[in-house]
Amino acid sequence: MKVVVSIGGSVLAPDLDPERVRAYADVVESLLAAGHRVGVVVGGGTVARDYIDSARELGANEMQLDQLGIGVTRLNARLLIAALGEAAAPTPPETYEDAGAAFHRGDVPVMGGVAAAQTTDAVSAALAEYVNADLLVYATSVPGVFSADPNEHDDATKYTDLSATDLVDVIADIEMAAGSNAPVDLLAAKVIQRANLRAVVLDGTDPETVERAILDDHHDGTEIVPGDGA
Repeated sequence: MKVVVSIGGSVLAPDLDPERVRAYADVVESLLAAGHRVGVVVGGGTVARDYIDSARELGANEMQLDQLGIGVTRLNARLLIAALGEAAAPTPPETYEDAGAAFHRGDVPVMGGVAAAQTTDAVSAALAEYVNADLLVYATSVPGVFSADPNEHDDATKYTDLSATDLVDVIADIEMAAGSNAPVDLLAAKVIQRANLRAVVLDGTDPETVERAILDDHHDGTEIVPGDGA
């Protein structure tokens, strides 16, 4: 199976803990040993937000802030590459073409950001579309997709499964609420929809949850089913 795993920066390296990064490398190596082909996209997390907040105070514009964030995502990607050793492409690919080439020759591409105004959520979906992945897994700090931001609404309910079309509608509603946080962004949801991708959004705080979702098809997150649903 061809799999793309999107790992939030705050999930991979919340405190730049090498043991957490090593645990995620172990998961990727387990997937490879089981015969799967794997691509990974890593976010910036708290470190990126800290740099962006500081740079904003110093007068950087939004394009400059995006570039700064991309730089941090690639630093996080290099942490995972270091843990994976020869299993990974030696540097974070900066284009989908380079990532796809690494993927198809059997190396693990570990990407960060690609372009300003595009999150690593969207990069993950685009990479999955580019390599015709069978599964896209979002390892986030939340346990799935909710009807509203659970941090803002106590009555928000978690979806066990959603059609790709419904995912777009749910995320659009969440993103319209100022200050609310969606588990994936709207562009990512639209790429998932157009590419007919099967995706899972889950809490990746424990890296083994990602392994179980892929190897055993078992998870407590939200399953995104290709198509329009019922």
